[in-house]
Amino acid sequence: PLVLGSGVFSGSAVCVYSMAAVRAAFSGPFAHKEGFDYRWVEYKGRVPYPRPGTCPSETYDPLVQSTKDFPDEVIGFMRAHQLMWQPVHPQGRQPVLLRANVPYRLRRLLVHRLEAESRHHDVLFLGTDEGKVLKVVLAGGASRGSEVVSLEEISVTKVPSPILDMKLSPKRQELFVSSTHGLLQLSLYRCELYGQTCTDCCLARDPYCTWDGRACAPQLLTERRRARCQDVLKSDPLSQCQDPLDGAAAVEKLVFGVEKNSTFLECVARSPQSTARWLVQPGEEAAASEVRSSGRFSVLEQGLLIRQVAREDAGTYECQAVERSFSRPLARYNLRIIRHEAME
Repeated sequence: PLVLGSGVFSGSAVCVYSMAAVRAAFSGPFAHKEGFDYRWVEYKGRVPYPRPGTCPSETYDPLVQSTKDFPDEVIGFMRAHQLMWQPVHPQGRQPVLLRANVPYRLRRLLVHRLEAESRHHDVLFLGTDEGKVLKVVLAGGASRGSEVVSLEEISVTKVPSPILDMKLSPKRQELFVSSTHGLLQLSLYRCELYGQTCTDCCLARDPYCTWDGRACAPQLLTERRRARCQDVLKSDPLSQCQDPLDGAAAVEKLVFGVEKNSTFLECVARSPQSTARWLVQPGEEAAASEVRSSGRFSVLEQGLLIRQVAREDAGTYECQAVERSFSRPLARYNLRIIRHEAME
């Protein structure tokens, strides 16, 4: 189920409830209002027979075969006690997915469970009120401690409009999405977006895609799911790829920065799960050190911004994609500084 926002909480959440917890709440005490302030309290009086909420059947009581056979006492009790006292908490007492301070609300939810050799993964397709479909994986299933992996955010309508419904076709491996502007047909996977190497494919952590030895290709849902490469939980190219550093060498680019001006070094991580780390080596014999956001340096999603460039900022800058214990270079720049006087 989706939990929408309120005046206090601006956002949406996805929670998972167990049927055992729901049954326990409906088998527990009722709630009612009493006292001078008419406050909700636990009802501790006598509960009539048959217990409200019980489905009438010959197995339960041959004399009560439908709700029409309920005594007036039971009908009156049901009208006065429509709520249960015990709350139903989600598993883990927290949402499995939370989206706060975003410009959209989650409106529709579709879950596709994929079975692996020793575990399963739940893929959530979430429709928003702005015409977007979010593709999110709960690695290890919707259980306590599962890891949330955001894969894609797809705009399915040109004009923002709410997603009305979603249907999944495992046989066709397609998702059908309806909105106020019509019906759209989406593929469950877009493996070609994850790059041309085994490392890129594994770090994507998309359970629909796997490395087949030549490219990041879709894994048919009708196949028996083998751990050829893709492991959504571990995602370790060092153990899953024969050559994890294939194509990882970054070509060094020569860039110039003008003293007392700003310089931007671009670097975008391919995987949504990876983060960018910047290293700088002032000279050939100097040791490399990490660049963090402080003072004139700002590490942004799109790259590194250096304000008021100084002469001592010259050196070799390397951007690395880091995910867990694995890292690889994405971009490498040789920054040279032009004196401010030379530009006058």
